[in-house]
Amino acid sequence: MVVDDEQDIQLLFKQKFRRELKENQIMLYFAFSAEEALDCLQNKLTNCLTLIVTDINMPGMNGLEMLKLIKEKYPDLKVFIITAYDDEDYHLTAKEYGADGYITKPIEFNQLKTKILNIGSSVPIMQGKIIS
Repeated sequence: MVVDDEQDIQLLFKQKFRRELKENQIMLYFAFSAEEALDCLQNKLTNCLTLIVTDINMPGMNGLEMLKLIKEKYPDLKVFIITAYDDEDYHLTAKEYGADGYITKPIEFNQLKTKILNIGSSVPIMQGKIIS
């Protein structure tokens, strides 16, 4: 699930993952707020989601607050944080709350694709790069 208050993120992800979607390698769900994402998790998608990719800065609950709640309730669910700001405090908080990845914009979609398709691996994404 991709969580971002910017509606155009849906089109961007659908374009960047066009082939993977067509070949049924992945399914994308979208939520436009942390509250909507948490509602979807609670009511519909708990059993079919393996990853949430979320922006930090959103109106209402931000991505870090959502991350903390998700990891408390669904500890096995992977969560990648995306931010336009390469902020050390955000990065440290994301790690403390259990983020499985921290990606700075602009997103390197080829690396993100690799990570999503190999979600079972232990290679983390940090700072927009896959590092071991």
